[in-house]
Amino acid sequence: MNLKSKPTIRRANSDDADLLAELGARTFFETFAADNTPEDMAAYLASSFSPAHQAAELADALSTFLIAEIGGVAAGYARLHAGDALEGVEGEKPIELVRLYVSKEWLGRGVGEALMRACIDEARRAGHQTLWLGVWERNGRAQAFYRKWDFREVGEHVFQLGADWQTDILMEREL
Repeated sequence: MNLKSKPTIRRANSDDADLLAELGARTFFETFAADNTPEDMAAYLASSFSPAHQAAELADALSTFLIAEIGGVAAGYARLHAGDALEGVEGEKPIELVRLYVSKEWLGRGVGEALMRACIDEARRAGHQTLWLGVWERNGRAQAFYRKWDFREVGEHVFQLGADWQTDILMEREL
C-alpha cells in the first residue's frame, strides 16, 4: 500500500456496520485508552461500537457516514447527524460532526483533511449553515485541527465514558 496515496471518500451503506464497528472501536481506543481506565474504555466501546449499534446508526435517516479509503483500506471515517444542536451552538441550520476518526497509522497524512472537506461539502449540499462538534478538553491535537478549520469554542457539555463524566468543548463554524 502506497503511504503517499490520496484518500478517496465514499458514503457508507448498510453493509459497512462491521467495518465501522471495528474501525470506530480501534481508533477510539488508540486515541483515548492511555488516558482512561480499562473498565471505562471497555464499557464505552461495548456500548458504542458493536456492529448492531453501528447498523442502527447507519439506518438513522438523520445520519451520514463518510469513509476515507487509501488503496481500498479504510483509514478513517466521519459521521454527521442533523438532529437538534446542544445549548451553546448558535449558528443557523446546524449539523453535528459526531465523529471524525482516523487510524493511528494514517494521522498526519491528509485523511482528516479529506474527511473534513467532504463533511463540509456534504453539510452545505444538505442546506446546513453551521457545523458543530464536541471535543474532549484533554484532546489538544483534535482541538488544534478544528481550529485550523475555523471552528471556535462556544461552550461545553458532559460526555460520559463508562462511569467517568468528562468535559467536552463545544465548537462550531459557519459553512
